[in-house]
Amino acid sequence: MKNLLDKGTKCLIVQSKFSAFSFWNYIDVCKLVGAKYPAAPLGLMTVAALLPQQWDFKLLDENVEPLLDEHFEWADIVCTGGMLPQQQGMLSVIDKAHEYGCPTVVGGPDPTSQPHLYQTADHLVHGEGEITIPMFIEALERGDKSGEYKSPDMADMTQAVVPRFDLIRFKDYIQVGVQYSRGCPFNCEFCDIIELYGRKPRTKTPEQVIAEFQFLYELGYRGHLDFVDDNFIGNKRNVKQVLPVIYDWSKKYKNPFFFTTEASINLADDEQLLEMMRKVDFRFVFVGLETSEDEILKAAQKKQNMNKPLAETIKKIYKYGIIVNAGFIIGFDEESDQSAELMIKAINEPGIAMAMLGLLYALPNTQLTRRLHKEGRLFVEDNDLKDCDNVIDQATSGLNFLTTRPRIDILNDFNRVLENVYAPKNYFKRIVYTGLHLKPSNLYKPNFVKVLKTSVSFMKVCAKLGFNRTTGWLYWKMILTVLFKNPKALEASINLSAMFIHFYKQSRFVIELTKQKIDYIKSYGEEKYNKDMLEPRFRLSEMEEASKLVNSIR
Repeated sequence: MKNLLDKGTKCLIVQSKFSAFSFWNYIDVCKLVGAKYPAAPLGLMTVAALLPQQWDFKLLDENVEPLLDEHFEWADIVCTGGMLPQQQGMLSVIDKAHEYGCPTVVGGPDPTSQPHLYQTADHLVHGEGEITIPMFIEALERGDKSGEYKSPDMADMTQAVVPRFDLIRFKDYIQVGVQYSRGCPFNCEFCDIIELYGRKPRTKTPEQVIAEFQFLYELGYRGHLDFVDDNFIGNKRNVKQVLPVIYDWSKKYKNPFFFTTEASINLADDEQLLEMMRKVDFRFVFVGLETSEDEILKAAQKKQNMNKPLAETIKKIYKYGIIVNAGFIIGFDEESDQSAELMIKAINEPGIAMAMLGLLYALPNTQLTRRLHKEGRLFVEDNDLKDCDNVIDQATSGLNFLTTRPRIDILNDFNRVLENVYAPKNYFKRIVYTGLHLKPSNLYKPNFVKVLKTSVSFMKVCAKLGFNRTTGWLYWKMILTVLFKNPKALEASINLSAMFIHFYKQSRFVIELTKQKIDYIKSYGEEKYNKDMLEPRFRLSEMEEASKLVNSIR
């Protein structure tokens, strides 16, 4: 058998597919700009940089191109990894690799949280790869054919490697990710980030960040860089040290990138930090707002969001040229029959065009899951989803527990919010609000070729929205309003309009699926449904039923 540590070992790294109906998988928008998928697989590019560099690598992203038999025929070893919605795909890759006699390695958030589901893999890498991939390599040196590698230690981010950005085709993606930090200082009950990466944010040095920028620059990449941190400002002191360095480097190289990220809403409390982000051209920030109701936030241990007047808070962020995208959750115990209307107001009033609405989901190994299990309310002991086709995101696979309010009421509220916020009139009204309050810096300037491509994309957006019976008047009215009152925000406003193409389609799919779930529960009987779902033996039949619902819509 081949010694896998030999030079020239062929390593196939596979990114499993995400559903086209996921909130973040805006493929229709990608096509408008000539890309195939929104984001490049940063995690697996980092894994490639941690594996023996004498190997030959092929990174295959199933979101971009099909995984074929010839790829397995080429490989000496196959690696894969990912999150809960990719579970079915990862297990399929493992099985297929074994058909070709290839040893397999799996890791990432879901294998770490639920290792018992991945026992068919030859090598199971838990936790952070910086710690456990060296343990895997040591096992290969010993001649071990299989093993699990885990450690209670957290990775030292100051020793992190530069990801293998050279393994992807930049033209396939709208954006490329970089990571500055891991961990979050807060303690949200439903969040698995603090379980996986801890509550003490660990950051890279400014020099490391610049090394990654430089590598991307030398590879020829220009444009959108996304800091994939779960909370970019988790360590504000360090962020304020790295941003001036990014500013100096960007100025030297004539601003080849613009940035997006995810942060907690307390970003709005620090105008110095907002100004520093504006100066390096941050354009979007995703914020987990969840709800505007302080009682719910307090119970969910998300106290950092309490006592925040959302309209004023978000308007302040807009003032620094940064658009707020936000996540909202329905299904908390403390909700009332007024919660849906309050959520609609919390989205529409501050002009949050891109609002990700999900159902509360008890993720593996979270405080929420442990509490629900203790209360006897958790539907299943594990999250074995390999036989279920409807695991898209939290919009379709939430409420995996006994709810305090009637489940049908929660699902109806969920649909009511989706219907309202993604109604064309309301969506474009929010774009206008954003466009009138946004003060963008737009330091990144595309080259001539990109300007031509952008012009073509703009015409495609105009064709799809401007000459559509439903959106035509709303679209042109938005353009004229922003053009005459705040022309610097026009580019951002058109980008938000393009996203409507995906969000409307995605929301209609989720609404229809939710309606069928409601009908199913009504016909089954909610009391009987809840009782049976608390029994593990019922899980398979429920998954099969959900799969039928999805397939009937597709």
